[in-house]
Amino acid sequence: MDFFASEWLGKPAWMWTLFLGLVTALLAFDLGVLGRRRARKAGGDEEAQTISVGSSLKLSAFYIVVALLFGVWVWNTLGAESGMAYMTGFAVEKALALDNVFVISVIFGALAIPRHLQHRVLFWGILGVIVLRGIMIGLGAALVTQFDWIMWVFGAFLLLTGIKLLFTKGGHGEAPDLDKHVVVRGLRRIMPISGKLDGQKFLTKLPDAAGKLRTHATPLLLALLLVEFADLVFAVDSIPAIFAITQDPFIVYTSNIFAILGLRALYFALDALIHRFSALKPALALVLVFIGGKIFYNQFFGKLDPAISLSVTLAILLGGVLVSLWKTRPGQTGAVHE
Repeated sequence: MDFFASEWLGKPAWMWTLFLGLVTALLAFDLGVLGRRRARKAGGDEEAQTISVGSSLKLSAFYIVVALLFGVWVWNTLGAESGMAYMTGFAVEKALALDNVFVISVIFGALAIPRHLQHRVLFWGILGVIVLRGIMIGLGAALVTQFDWIMWVFGAFLLLTGIKLLFTKGGHGEAPDLDKHVVVRGLRRIMPISGKLDGQKFLTKLPDAAGKLRTHATPLLLALLLVEFADLVFAVDSIPAIFAITQDPFIVYTSNIFAILGLRALYFALDALIHRFSALKPALALVLVFIGGKIFYNQFFGKLDPAISLSVTLAILLGGVLVSLWKTRPGQTGAVHE
C-alpha cells in the first residue's frame, strides 16, 4: 500500500498502475480474445483473418470511447484544467498519429506485406512505441524541467514545421529506396535479410552459399523496424506538440499512448479510405502552427485558457475532415471512387 501511495513523476503510483493495467488489458483483449475469434472464424485460413473495414471502424470507435472515458476520469480526479489538457493532447496526438498511416501504408506496399500479416507487425510495433514514447517523454520532461528556454525551441520548431508542412506539395505515396535506408543498412550489418516471407515469422533459417543454415531477417521484421523508425521520426513533432499543451508527464504519456493504441485498428479502415482525407495534411499543419504560436503567447501574455486551446484544435481538425469529405463527395470533379 505504501508503494501505491508513493509519488512517481508527480502522480501517485496507483494512477500509473491503473493506466498501465488498462493498457495491458486492452492489448490482451485485442490480441487474445479478438485474435482467437478471428482465427476461429477463419478456420485456419490466414488470409481470412484480415481485419475488415467494418470491424476496423468498430474497434477504432471502441478505443476512442475508452480514451475519452479515461479523459473524463482524469477530469473528475485531477480537475478541469488537467481534463482539458488531456482531451487537447489526445486530439492532437490522434491527428498526428493518423499521418503515420500514410507512411505505414507505403512501407507495407514497398515490402509486399500481405494484408493478413500487417496486423501482426502493427501489434508488436505498438508495443515498441509504448516503450519508446515513454523514454522520449521522460527525456522531454527532464529537458523542460531543467531548461526553461527549451519551450522557446519547441515553439519555433512547431511553427517552422507547420509552415513547411502547409506549403509542401506532394504526399507520402512515394516508394522509399529501401536499399539506402538507414534501418536496412543497419540490419544487414547484423544478419542477412531474406527476400521472402516465412508465414508470421520475423526470423527464419536459410542455407548460405556454403549450405550452412543461418538466421535471416524476414521482410516482416524489416517492416516492423521501419514502422518503429517512422514513429521515432513522427515523435519529433508530437513530443514538442504535447509539451506545448501540458508539461504534466502523466497527461503527456497517457494521451500519447491512448492516441496510438487505436492506430492499429484504424489503419485497416484508413488504408482503404485514405484518398478521402486530402485536407488532413493542411489541417495538421495549422494545428502545429497554432500550438507553436501558443507557446510564444504563453511566454509573453500568460497561459492561454485550456478551453480555448481545446476548442481551436478540435475546430481545425473537424474542419479538415469536413473539407476532405466535401472535396471527395460523389459527383465532385477529381473525386476518387472505390
